[in-house]
Amino acid sequence: MSIHFYNRGIKFRLKESRKVKELIIEVIRSRNKEPGDLNYIFTGTRYIKELNRKYLNHDYPTDVISFSYGENIFVSGDVYLGLNAVKNNSKIYKVKYENEILRVIIHGTLHLMGYNDYSEGQRRYMRGLENKWLKIAEKKYGIQI
Repeated sequence: MSIHFYNRGIKFRLKESRKVKELIIEVIRSRNKEPGDLNYIFTGTRYIKELNRKYLNHDYPTDVISFSYGENIFVSGDVYLGLNAVKNNSKIYKVKYENEILRVIIHGTLHLMGYNDYSEGQRRYMRGLENKWLKIAEKKYGIQI
């Protein structure tokens, strides 16, 4: 098992990364799965848009794209986070930028676990899980959001 945070083409430092790793592990284990190799890559508009176009046929930047490589109970993969889109979303939803980053990390992890957000019902369910884990992040781990 390994969880890593990387930057691609931008300067960024995730606050409280050790606690965020602990939270990711708990999210995964809450569904009787085990963390495998997980990479969270923070990037800018150009690269996330390129990934979105290449793999999802969407010609716009997005906040998160997940690529799952997990098998059986193991959750492994790469989660790309488009920080400009995250920042814009934080303004739209009137939440702290750090809060939105953590939400997107959780969202990407849920995708790696097999959750989808194609329908409105799926989006609501995932949003509920994100909110639950954001509260746990603050209460249990002391992550300030």
